[in-house]
Order: sequence, then C-alpha cells, then structure tokens
Amino acid sequence: MSLTLSSASFPHNSVIPFRHTCDGQDRSPPLAWTGVPANTKSLVLIVDDPDAPDPAAPKMTWVHWLLYNLPPEATGLPEGVANTDLPAGTRQGVNDWQRTGYGGPCPPIGQHRYVHKLFALDVFLPDLKQPAKAALEKAMQGHILAHAELVGVYQRPR
Repeated sequence: MSLTLSSASFPHNSVIPFRHTCDGQDRSPPLAWTGVPANTKSLVLIVDDPDAPDPAAPKMTWVHWLLYNLPPEATGLPEGVANTDLPAGTRQGVNDWQRTGYGGPCPPIGQHRYVHKLFALDVFLPDLKQPAKAALEKAMQGHILAHAELVGVYQRPR
C-alpha cells in the first residue's frame, strides 16, 4: 500500500473551500493519510504555492505551513487544528509570513495551486528551531521513505 493524502474538504486538483483561505476563516483543512510505511519514524507536512506571485509568471514558491516530527501512528489532522492540539512531539517551521502555523491561500492574482506534501521519514528529526522550508528539506535529505501529494486550487473573488 502506498502513502496517500486526502482532505474531506476538497478532492485532489479541485477548489479549496473559502473557509480555508485568507478570505474566509483561514482554517487549516482536515487532512487524512494512509499507507505509512512500517519503518517510518516521523512524518513531515509541507504546504506551499509554486505559482507565486502570478501563475502566468511564477517567481517563487510561497510556503504556507511546515510541520515535522508528526508521529508515524498519526492518521491525520482535524480542520482548524490549533498549534496546541497538534499530535505530541510535532514541531513547526516558519512559513513565508515569518510565523508558525497554517496560513491559507491568499493569491494576489490568478488561480494558484496549493500543494500539500506528506513525507514519511526513516528518522526522527532533531529540534531544528522553527526552520524555514530549505532547512527542513535539507534535514530530510536521504531519509524519505515515501511521499504523497494533495493539490488544491484557489483564486480570490473579484
């Protein structure tokens, strides 16, 4: 069985509901996963937007959420999960708003893709002191057993 990632709020490659965006309540979507490899020591969740700032001419990938050291026995996260309600041992990185926690879709122009990536690692990462995405990805190198992606799209109302 392969690692899979899904959300009860939106199917893969469909529109992310308003409540999960900066235009709504900015609540993280519920996420669920299955197929975690047996020898997994920790999970990493990265949510980013590869279409920033303009999908017609992307210049950067905007980071919305970084979680690491999620326990391998975890099977998901509830909608609007508070920092204090994350699974025991879970640590957070800093998003591109320079804060921890979820930051929902808020594209300045056009329809953007929001890629939710789950990685199963063969190690429990050390405390990386609220890393940026690059530092987290560097720590993950050589330790990825499996990964899954869930893509949602969003365009702000005019």
